[in-house]
Amino acid sequence: AGIGKCVAMDLARRNARTILACRNWERGQAAVEEIRAATGNPAVVLRLLDTGSLASVRVFASAVLREESRLDVLVNNAGVTGLPFAITSEGLEQTFTTNYLGPFLLTNLLLG
Repeated sequence: AGIGKCVAMDLARRNARTILACRNWERGQAAVEEIRAATGNPAVVLRLLDTGSLASVRVFASAVLREESRLDVLVNNAGVTGLPFAITSEGLEQTFTTNYLGPFLLTNLLLG
């Protein structure tokens, strides 16, 4: 939703293979279908990713490196605000992990 969906729509309009990295399968798949229909680009795909979980980041990055022949652009757009204080299963503060640590780890893992 929001900025991420707009960026994905623009990339798909430019005929780019576009991977939507979403926490929720149903919402993500709805976005994929909407973007495919609006752009005519069938190369829009969904992969699950929760940047608030470093384990999820590692699984996602591993799959991208294994399945994709190249990665030209990475848009780190995930973020949360206003959540109550919470600690992740990895012992990290949830908002900080989602907004900073997860995207930082993802970028570094995808650099190869």
